[in-house]
Amino acid sequence: MGFAWLGLLTQLSLLFFFGCCDREDPNYTFVKHSSGAPPVSYHDYIVVGGGTAGCPMAATLSQGSDVLVLERGGSPYGNRNISDLASMVDNLADLSPDGPVQRFVSEDGVINARARVLGGASCINAGFYSRASAQEVESMGWDATLVRESYEWVEKVVAFEARPVNWTAALKDALVEAGVTPDHGFTYEHLNGTKIGASIFDPTGHRHTAADLLRYANPRRLTVLLRATVHRILFQKKRGGSRVRAHGVIYKDALGKKHRAYLKGGTGEVIVAAGALGSPQLLMLSGIGPADHLKSLGIKVVVDQPLVGQGMSDNPTNAVVSPSQLPVDLASVQVVGISPLGFYVEHLTGFNLLPALSVDPTNSPVDERASQVVFGASGEDDTVGVTFQGGLIVEKVARPLSRGYLKLKNLNPNENPSVTFNYFAEPEDVAVCVESLKTIQRAIQSEALAKYRSPDLTIDDLVDISANLIVNERPRQVTYNSTNLDQYCKDVVLTIWHYHGGCQVGQVVDGEHKVHGVDALRVIDGSTFSFSPGTNPQATVMMMGRYMGLKLLNKRLGRKNMH
Repeated sequence: MGFAWLGLLTQLSLLFFFGCCDREDPNYTFVKHSSGAPPVSYHDYIVVGGGTAGCPMAATLSQGSDVLVLERGGSPYGNRNISDLASMVDNLADLSPDGPVQRFVSEDGVINARARVLGGASCINAGFYSRASAQEVESMGWDATLVRESYEWVEKVVAFEARPVNWTAALKDALVEAGVTPDHGFTYEHLNGTKIGASIFDPTGHRHTAADLLRYANPRRLTVLLRATVHRILFQKKRGGSRVRAHGVIYKDALGKKHRAYLKGGTGEVIVAAGALGSPQLLMLSGIGPADHLKSLGIKVVVDQPLVGQGMSDNPTNAVVSPSQLPVDLASVQVVGISPLGFYVEHLTGFNLLPALSVDPTNSPVDERASQVVFGASGEDDTVGVTFQGGLIVEKVARPLSRGYLKLKNLNPNENPSVTFNYFAEPEDVAVCVESLKTIQRAIQSEALAKYRSPDLTIDDLVDISANLIVNERPRQVTYNSTNLDQYCKDVVLTIWHYHGGCQVGQVVDGEHKVHGVDALRVIDGSTFSFSPGTNPQATVMMMGRYMGLKLLNKRLGRKNMH
């Protein structure tokens, strides 16, 4: 008990110190609108993307270098849809042209989203914070000590111990009862079994994003420009040499005015941290990618790199709704079941699900029976704004074997590229999904959830109701039940927004994240992953920003192992 109170007091003191509970703009003096930027500027580092990796990396690099961050979105501060837990689903449904979410539909017919805001996906996600496993850290070739210290650096500002109550607490016991053992209680660590994790939502329901990590920055050596869309990386060749070197970027502000940012001297670098869609897209737009594809769009080939855009993967997710007889609390992901069979089970409770699960929540295709069970409504427009009394239990295939690819549609960096994930192309992924759904069914039927469970709804009812509630653009069967879960997996697949790949380590970049064949250019974000680390990757992406920032800073300053 004493240690728990000590932890709470420590978190509260950090909230006071960093001002994190203040819902107002922190008034970063270094964050500016791109329209006021000079036509030409010079920097030690140019970071493309002020997202989950870009913010901690820029804050770290600014301790010894002049850093420019170019973020295509706006500020997260002052937007209650971002900051308030209760508005989390409304945030994902905000499709305004300048909003924080840019929706896309993969060629597989699954509705998805990418971030367009300072702080990146940490501004639009479900908030769960959990570290990568020790095995995953080792497989990435990272220094375990520096990794741990980098996680702790992040956690001082953005991570808070979740405290499940009500239906969510019962789900934890239900997962253990369903065989996802042991029960680890609260931990940051990635361990097989059931655990309570951390959240970037604090105890008051206020979101803390990667943008909050800019509090660590040296304000005199950092410039962050909002609404700055990078169109192209600039390259030069040494006299008499064949190897190219990045030496700047061209970006446009919100008014369409063109600006140029260059590297100082010969020691700076351009760092692309634009995400799993944005980073391979920008490399291709700049002439690094499959030569035939680039030539077909009239792009001058700088480096023929056929693996840019390859190996795209999105962890397939399926969900089952579990209506409750009793009131439930509003809760984002707090509990996770980690199975050695290769899947994770998570949850949401008490939210209005329609904006997240429908293409258009005012014209939802949800059928009348599903609407009556889930919302207690008629299925017409009055379902909008009605919360769901119960839980949405989701499973994630941890390491799908199915892979896809990304291609450019055109030369406009503001538009989404074309991406195909090839969900369930490999039968092994289907088998993992089926097993995970069976685990969810056992959890729903457990003694732990008995008092919440509706006695009038069978598992087959819940499977069919879930299929009618969840929306994608894939062909469907007429009905689903516990005897055709393999087809349910394929037809009713969702994203959990953990897509990755396109600039993978060992293929497009080396172990130090340097782009093959190019000097002074790195990619540091989730596009370099061959798997999604931990149950949810945001903790590791933020850690990676700090980790790689420290390594670059130490190298620049001639230091060794300075943490």
